[in-house]
Amino acid sequence: MSMHSEALEGASIEALSGDPLLARAERAMRRAIEHLGQEQTERGAWWGDYGGPMFLMPMLVAAYHYAGRELAADKRARMLEYIANVQREDGSVGLHAEGAGSMFTTALNYAMIRLLGMDPEHSVARKMRRWIRDRGGPVGAASWGKFTLAILGLYSWEGLSPVLPELWLLPYSTPFHPGRLWCHCRQVYLPMAYLYAKRATVADSALVRAIRDELYPVPYGSVDFAMHRETIAAEDNYRAASPALTWANRAMVAYERRAHRATRERAIAAVYEHICFEDDVTTDIKIGPVNAVLDTLCHLVAGDRARAERGFAQLERWYLWDGHDGLKMQGYNSTELWDTAFAAQAIMAAPASDEADAVLASAHDFVRDNQILEDVPSFDRFFRHPSKGGWPFSNRPHGWPITDCTAEGFKVAVALERTQRAPVPASLLRDSVRLMLSWQNEDGGWASYERQRGGAWIEALNPSQVFGDIMVDYSYVECSSAVMQALAAARRRFAGEFDREIDRALAGGAAFLRKAQREDGSFEGSWAVCFTYGTWFGVSGLLAAGASTRDPAVVRACEFLLSKQRTDGAWGEHHTSCAERRWVDHPEGHAANTSWALLTLARADSGAKDAMRRAAEWLVDRQAEDGAWPRESLVGVFNRTCMINYENYRRYFPLWALGEWSKRSR
Repeated sequence: MSMHSEALEGASIEALSGDPLLARAERAMRRAIEHLGQEQTERGAWWGDYGGPMFLMPMLVAAYHYAGRELAADKRARMLEYIANVQREDGSVGLHAEGAGSMFTTALNYAMIRLLGMDPEHSVARKMRRWIRDRGGPVGAASWGKFTLAILGLYSWEGLSPVLPELWLLPYSTPFHPGRLWCHCRQVYLPMAYLYAKRATVADSALVRAIRDELYPVPYGSVDFAMHRETIAAEDNYRAASPALTWANRAMVAYERRAHRATRERAIAAVYEHICFEDDVTTDIKIGPVNAVLDTLCHLVAGDRARAERGFAQLERWYLWDGHDGLKMQGYNSTELWDTAFAAQAIMAAPASDEADAVLASAHDFVRDNQILEDVPSFDRFFRHPSKGGWPFSNRPHGWPITDCTAEGFKVAVALERTQRAPVPASLLRDSVRLMLSWQNEDGGWASYERQRGGAWIEALNPSQVFGDIMVDYSYVECSSAVMQALAAARRRFAGEFDREIDRALAGGAAFLRKAQREDGSFEGSWAVCFTYGTWFGVSGLLAAGASTRDPAVVRACEFLLSKQRTDGAWGEHHTSCAERRWVDHPEGHAANTSWALLTLARADSGAKDAMRRAAEWLVDRQAEDGAWPRESLVGVFNRTCMINYENYRRYFPLWALGEWSKRSR
C-alpha cells in the first residue's frame, strides 16, 4: 500500500470523475513528481538556488582580499557574469537582484568587480561608477555598506556610528542588551563590534587607492567622513533614523572618545569568545552568510589562522552557488530541510505511485537524520534557546533550530512514520513537541528561532537603514501557523499525553492569528510575497486550531483572495507588497502565488469551485516540459525589503495545490 494513503492509491482521477481537467491535472502531478525525483540529491534532500541579496558576495570578496586569498579564475569569471546579469539599465545594483538601485549595494559591488579584476573602463564598471558618483558617492551608503568599505580602506572608520563591544558587558537585565536581539541581528553586530573596535582595514595598495579615486566625486583625502555618519542616500533610507537612534549614536560617539582601554579589551575578549562559540556549535558554518564572513575576518584579525581557514572552507562549501545566471552567494548554507519537508508534503497530496513512495522514503530519511539531538552546551550563557528535538532550515551540522522548520519536519516525520522501517523515534518526536511548546510567545504566536526577548520599542534603534523589523524576534503568522499545524498533528499522534498543553497553545495561537488578520480579510506574510503566502498560513493555522470552514475569519480570508484573482485564473502579487505592506498587483500571474491561493481556497472548502478550477487549469497549462514550472520573479523575502530566491518553490507548490484541489474535486 502507498505511504500516502490519503491520495488516490494509483487510481485514475479521470476514471473516478470523468473530468478531463482532473485527468490533465493528474498527468501534471505525475510529471512533477518525476521531476522532483530527478532533482532529489543522494542525501534524499532538495537544495536550490537561494541567492538574490546583492550585499553578500561583495562581503565575501572583501574577506578574501583582506586575507590575501585568490579566488579561482573560473569563480571570478562567473561572479562577474552574475553582476552583469543583474545590473540595472541605469548602472545600479539593487538591494536584491530585482530591486531598485541602492547606494549600499552598488558601491559594494563596484568595489567587488574591481577587486575581481574588471577593468574600470568595462561598460559594467563605467555605468556603475557613473550612477554612484552622480549621487554623491559612498558617503550615502547604508551603514552595512560603509562598514564593509571601511574594512577595504574605501571609507574611514570615523564616518561610522560606533558599534561598541562594551554593550556585551552589560547585565542581561538591560532592556537593550545584545542578547535580547533577534539572533540574526545579534550575530551580525557581534563581529561588527569586534572589527570596529580593532579598526580592521586592509593594507593600503595601488588598487585600493585607484578604487577610492573611482568611487568618489571629490578627492578622497578631502572628504570629512565624520560629517557623514548620518548621511544616507534616499534609495537606502527605508528605515529612517528615529530620534532615539540619533541620540544613541551621538552618545556612543561621545563614549568612544573616552573609552577606557582596559574595559575595551575586556569587551573585545568577551565578544571574541561568543564568536568562537558560534563556530563550535555550527561546525564553522555560522547562522548565516553575513556573520560567516565577518566571523572569519575576526579570526584573521585575532591571528587564529586555523579558525579562519575553517571559516573559508565552509564559506566555499556551503555558501557559493553556481546558478543559471552566474555564481552568487546564498542566503543560508542550504535550503535542504525546508525544501525537503515541503516537497514531501506536496508529493503526499498527489496521486500515489511506486515512484513517489521511493522518493518519499529517501526524503523521510533525510528528515530523520537531520533532527537536532542535543542542546548546545552552556546555552543560557551564550543567549541560546534549547535546541533538542528541533529541525534547522538546512541540516543538522548548522545547528540552529527554527520554529516553522521544526514544525514542517515534525509533520513529515509523523505522516510517514508508519511506512518506514526506521522512523524518527517517538522519544525524539516528544522532544520536538516540548520544544515547539517552549517557543510560544506571550502574545500567543511563535517567532522564528527563539521566544521574543525584547520589546518592540527596540526597533526604534534599528541601525540598518535598509531593513525593517530586525531588532527582536517577533511572532509571525507563518511560524505560528506552521507550529499550530504540527501541534494539531502531535495531539493526534500522542493522544492523552500533551492534550492540555497543546489545547492551551492552540487557543493562544488562534487568538494571535485572529488579531493579526487585517480588516480586508488578508494575513500579511513576512517570509514570502506576501498576502497570498500569509493568508495561506493564516487560514491553515485557524483550521488546525479547530476553526470551521464557515468561521467568519476563514470566509473573509477567502473573499480577499477571490477579489485578487486575475481574469486568466492566476494570482500575481508584486514583491513591493512586502515593503509597502499593501497588495500590489504583479503584471503577470505567478505560479507560487497561485498555488498558495488555491491551497487556501481548497482547504477552506470555500465553495468557489469555478475560481479554483480556473486556477488549477492555469497551473496545468503553465507547467513546463520538464515537469516543473518556469522561473518567475523572486517570491522569498526577509525583513520586508530584501527578496531572495527559493528555486524549488516552482517545483513543488503547484504540485501541492493541484493535489489538494483534485482530492476535493472528485
